[in-house]
Amino acid sequence: MNLIYIHGLDSDANSTKGLLLEKYCQHHHPDITVLRPDLNKSPAQVHEQLLSLIEESNNSKDAEAKSSNTVLVGSSLGGYFSTLISNQIGCPTLLLNPSIQPHITLQRFSDPLVSAKDSSDELSHSNVLHTTSGGWAITHSDLQWFADHKLSEVHYPKKIAVLLKEGDELLSSELSQAFYQGQGASVTVQAGGDHRLSDFDEQLPMVIDMLQELVKS
Repeated sequence: MNLIYIHGLDSDANSTKGLLLEKYCQHHHPDITVLRPDLNKSPAQVHEQLLSLIEESNNSKDAEAKSSNTVLVGSSLGGYFSTLISNQIGCPTLLLNPSIQPHITLQRFSDPLVSAKDSSDELSHSNVLHTTSGGWAITHSDLQWFADHKLSEVHYPKKIAVLLKEGDELLSSELSQAFYQGQGASVTVQAGGDHRLSDFDEQLPMVIDMLQELVKS
């Protein structure tokens, strides 16, 4: 089985959780291959890269077969992309403190003076709002892409599980819980903690168990 770890904003292929997952699987689940792509690029490019990676890892162009041997683990903004991909091909997906409204939450980087300009202004759409530690230069065009690809429903709720920390200081765990539970997905809410899931190493046995249950569903 292939496990694709989809990192969040201001992270990269060598994210702590991705590396912990890989090391854990190497020692305890050698049948699971962990892939850690670097996704510091525009959302359209990320979307295409993930679909291509799933296709390549399964050596199939058939949509149903594409999802049969691949599971996704998405953290924060990676949770948004994981949900988007799962909605398309139905692959088992575990979300960690997922972002569900990046078109809103990423507006914290937006300059209100620039945003007030004519939306047709090509220059304003190409202005860099924030550059992540991994090198993704976020623009207004990226925010528009997220707005055009809002998460309004979950197409395969039995294939999605969500792990939330009530102590998430960046994203609303209540909003995520309401959305995914309302769509019929399995949601686990843990007291305390933080957005980064600093105790992720302790969660790994449960994480793999949750993924294996999703594969069976």
